[in-house]
Amino acid sequence: MKIQINGETQQVECNTLHELLEHLGHGASTVATAVNQEFVPISEREQYRLSTDDSVDIIAPMSGG
Repeated sequence: MKIQINGETQQVECNTLHELLEHLGHGASTVATAVNQEFVPISEREQYRLSTDDSVDIIAPMSGG
């Protein structure tokens, strides 16, 4: 399916947000996620189904100040 990830259109074969994060290498890292500008908590990622044309934002924490 075609989705946007951090503003970039990509073709993926992932059905859930959890699968997408694993596919992108974020499985073990701490990131914040939003789909279509709505926050998705960690506890809901395995069940959160992605659809064509969804917009996914993945935000990694940054250190420094």
